[in-house]
Amino acid sequence: MAVSISTKEFAERRRKLMGLMAPDSIAILPAAPERVRNRDVLHPFRQDSDFQYLTGFGEPEAVLALIPGREHGEAVLFCKERNPEKELWDGFLVGPEGAIERYGLDDAFPIADIDDILPGMIEGRSRVYYPLGKDDAFDTRVMDWVKVIRSKVRAGAHPPGEFVALEHLLHDLRLYKSAGEVKVMAKAAEISAEAHCNAMKRARKGGYEYNLEAELIRTFMDHGARSTAYPSIVGSGSNGCILHYIENSAPLKDGDLVLIDAGCELDCYASDITRTFPVSGKFSPEQKALYEVVLAAQYAAIDAVRPGNHWNHSHEAALKVLTQGLIDLGLLSGSVDEAISEEAYKPFFMHRTGHWLGLDVHDVGDYKVGDAWRELEPGMALTVEPGLYISPDNTDVDEKWRGIGIRIEDDVVVTKDGCRVLTDGVPKTVADIEALMAD
Repeated sequence: MAVSISTKEFAERRRKLMGLMAPDSIAILPAAPERVRNRDVLHPFRQDSDFQYLTGFGEPEAVLALIPGREHGEAVLFCKERNPEKELWDGFLVGPEGAIERYGLDDAFPIADIDDILPGMIEGRSRVYYPLGKDDAFDTRVMDWVKVIRSKVRAGAHPPGEFVALEHLLHDLRLYKSAGEVKVMAKAAEISAEAHCNAMKRARKGGYEYNLEAELIRTFMDHGARSTAYPSIVGSGSNGCILHYIENSAPLKDGDLVLIDAGCELDCYASDITRTFPVSGKFSPEQKALYEVVLAAQYAAIDAVRPGNHWNHSHEAALKVLTQGLIDLGLLSGSVDEAISEEAYKPFFMHRTGHWLGLDVHDVGDYKVGDAWRELEPGMALTVEPGLYISPDNTDVDEKWRGIGIRIEDDVVVTKDGCRVLTDGVPKTVADIEALMAD
């Protein structure tokens, strides 16, 4: 089943943003640039997330202008013109007319004409909303347009007097996911869950970490998700203790765990799942003991994701369970409160329990409002991912624990009475993982 965001929803997002803007203002947002991989080869193009959120338009060399109150249309796009000869080499272009018809923009012009047209749209507007510092080359271009207007002040031109970071308004809108967005994210999560299940089954055949990565990518693409949301982590053995391990080249060995942190991107929306499982299909006693602690911590953290709780509640819940588990297993000593206060857990758990999720895998949105943790509200989407990592070089613990890395991560959306787990299609209990791998 194909899922996507409707043209109507993109238009509503633009209306909401303009409703927050000053009446005599303009917002300017460039598309992502194409980037060179090497020599004359480009990286696969991926649209800027803010630009995608407001337009759904998937081409480079485009600029969006939002102009509240403009008589001839408030949402204006500058984009590449149709060019049959160029399209023969590089593929179909939408063109200005197509942008209006297909994407619901009010007005559109060729990108080649932007220097002649956009300064006139900026002139007379007192405030410019713009993502300063994101693209140095485009920053210079915007400043050049303002200089042109300032040079005509004696002739009666009115240059803008204030620049405001567009992110202050836009990123707060992106933090709350609509029903349409949740639908796309749920589909991405479903695809990624299937990919993790397939990778677990493939692990029994041995091979290398990259064989499991290949299984993930194959499943993503089989369902139309053409790219990963981030470089996949496939860490076997002690590689699972490296938080951002992406080499994915080591052999899979019986007796080792494999930690896979991977998710597909669908219509620019990210999924993000981590599962840890044994190559042999059976957890050792030490692996199982640590795994059960992490799983209990994740359940406690997910239970804390509900309206009225603040962002850090989930992390605090996970931390208490992890610390108690480390004490129970003899890896820490003293009381839970003391171990947390002294951060004695940090050699084993050194990251936060989650992050916002959406168009970016580490999505936009403030975690604090002022000095207070942000309160969770329906529509917010986040990950829940506690872990324990026993470094192979940690001589403070018995050798039987060393080199074990475990993380369990799910994607959740806050609902009116709790949360919805989007990624429950992949098993995470010891019994369910062993049963899947034995199937």
